[in-house]
Amino acid sequence: MPRPAPCAGCRDGEAMDFSIAMAFQPIIDLETGAPFAYEALVRGANGESAGSVLAQVTPENRYAFDQQCRVQAIQGAARAGLLDGPARLSINFLPNAVYSPQACIQLTLATAAALDFPTERLIFEFTENEEMTDPAHVANIVASYQKMGFGVALDDFGAGHAGLNLLAQFQPDIIKLDMELIRGLDQSLPRKIIVEGVVKMCAALGVAVIAEGIETDGELEALRAMGVRYIQGFLLARPGFQSLPVVAPERVRRAA
Repeated sequence: MPRPAPCAGCRDGEAMDFSIAMAFQPIIDLETGAPFAYEALVRGANGESAGSVLAQVTPENRYAFDQQCRVQAIQGAARAGLLDGPARLSINFLPNAVYSPQACIQLTLATAAALDFPTERLIFEFTENEEMTDPAHVANIVASYQKMGFGVALDDFGAGHAGLNLLAQFQPDIIKLDMELIRGLDQSLPRKIIVEGVVKMCAALGVAVIAEGIETDGELEALRAMGVRYIQGFLLARPGFQSLPVVAPERVRRAA
């Protein structure tokens, strides 16, 4: 089968004039105590912050940046030993940088193939904090990625430009609850009611829930009581620069 023709981003986009690397943060499965996945988080080549990297992204180099994030995530995770276990790899992507799902995925597929990285272990996250200029296009990306066998996650759910409106138009495999909903969850009745409602809604839709930004035992215990299975945050592990952090089992089981 012939490869799709290059899209406008390949033909017309500017190359990046800066280098990037990746840090990895585990997403823990509370049922097993083991990592369900590792999220790849962009950093500078020497570990500089994500903010300093994102400040260099422009509309002109956005496509090249998105492509390099995918390549660096897969290569970095393989080097760090992710393939030695069953965990998946979650990669952030920019929907507005995807001109054609079939064409823009080719470098990702080639990178995975070169490393014998199973593509069914890839999850692609997009954030609702990025304004969706064309929701129908985003829905097409999600459907295309799911058809290709990738997992798709909606990040920062509960903040940003859309939220429930996006979820009504298409259903990702996973939503990640925004950390502002999680902060002080155990001390806030409104937050508890909102999170419980989202968890029940997602269960009915067949969408998994990841709670991110967990920093206290109280937050973790409240989420466990609500039936949230997947968790991520500094309480468990900070991102490891070009490495996979280890989570102490007693931390995960503390509230069991």
